[in-house]
Amino acid sequence: MTNRFSRGMSRATDLTRAGKLDEATALIQSLLQPTSAPHDPTADDGAIEGTFTRIDEPAPKQPGEPPAAEPALRRARKGLGETLRGIAAGGMPRRGPLAPTTIDLPQGAQFLSLTHAGQGGSRDYRLYVPATRPDGPAPLIVMLHGCTQSPEDFAAGTGMNALGEEIGCLIAWPGQTNGANPQKCWNWFRPEDQERDRGEPALIAGIVRDILRDHPADPARIYAAGLSAGGAAAAILGAAYPDLFAAVGVHSGLPVGGARDVPSAFAAMRSGATGGALPVTVPTIVFHGLADTTVHPGNGDAVAAQALKPRPGLARVRSGAVSEGGRSYRQTRHHDPSGRSIIEHWEVEGAGHAWSGGRPAGSYTDPNGPDASREMMRFFLQHTRG
Repeated sequence: MTNRFSRGMSRATDLTRAGKLDEATALIQSLLQPTSAPHDPTADDGAIEGTFTRIDEPAPKQPGEPPAAEPALRRARKGLGETLRGIAAGGMPRRGPLAPTTIDLPQGAQFLSLTHAGQGGSRDYRLYVPATRPDGPAPLIVMLHGCTQSPEDFAAGTGMNALGEEIGCLIAWPGQTNGANPQKCWNWFRPEDQERDRGEPALIAGIVRDILRDHPADPARIYAAGLSAGGAAAAILGAAYPDLFAAVGVHSGLPVGGARDVPSAFAAMRSGATGGALPVTVPTIVFHGLADTTVHPGNGDAVAAQALKPRPGLARVRSGAVSEGGRSYRQTRHHDPSGRSIIEHWEVEGAGHAWSGGRPAGSYTDPNGPDASREMMRFFLQHTRG
């Protein structure tokens, strides 16, 4: 990053904090203009044409062929001003209906409303306790919602509670507050929320310890997964607490250390980030839509690369297929000599910023994609901490 860019982004941070969003927008636009070509203000519509690969463009129409249907997830690119305002408020654009807060439960199951309180603050959370009880302690999956979502909405969209019932697995759903972030995003881009025993990672770890104290959860089989800001937070949990989490799932998220403030969060979302080097990583499964114009798909590459770097010697296998809903996808799998998958990266063509294989009852879902919830559950249950 050049000194000019660093100074400019620092100034944009100050302007954003001061509420001067139009000035911050203009400054970031000027910083992102190629230095070799003069800026033509008449051609600037507030949108940035980054390095996105648009794979949902229709093929050329052949003679006699009927008009092609509009792709289900095709969306106009957001203008810089609108996107910056969303990030300045702590959030991202929302799409899709919010689910009702009432969740249908099988007989004998519970969806508890609980609160964790500790020295670092408190957070409410829901806990799904299945009617199906395994022999011995149950695995626990912590599910971190995206911006503007609620635990109930995220549960309805991912269908993870139903999988928890199949397996006999506890599912925790922490809820971010409007007080902590105006759009209920997990604050993955703030230094104080990227470290062990500080901020939101400490709060979520506290929720896990409460569940271990009060419910029959297996301390060796605890996992975290999330969407978007929640996916970035899940990656942070794996880096900060490898002694607590056995594996993590990152859907449409960003690498650990990919941003340190609002302007760098904006840059990471638009163009991708590499993140910092991690001394230790936990097994990681990554899902990302290749038509995601909210969080650049390059961030999925970076999450996988970051998890892989401390683990040399894994075998790499690539494969591709088409989901039942018609979405092509590629899977890159890194496995150990026993065949156990350690890092997986799923790239879904035509998918935007949405949970792959999710249910339409929740926001940010793509029912046509491969089932991310089931694949994450499969991946997690391969791994036991220690």
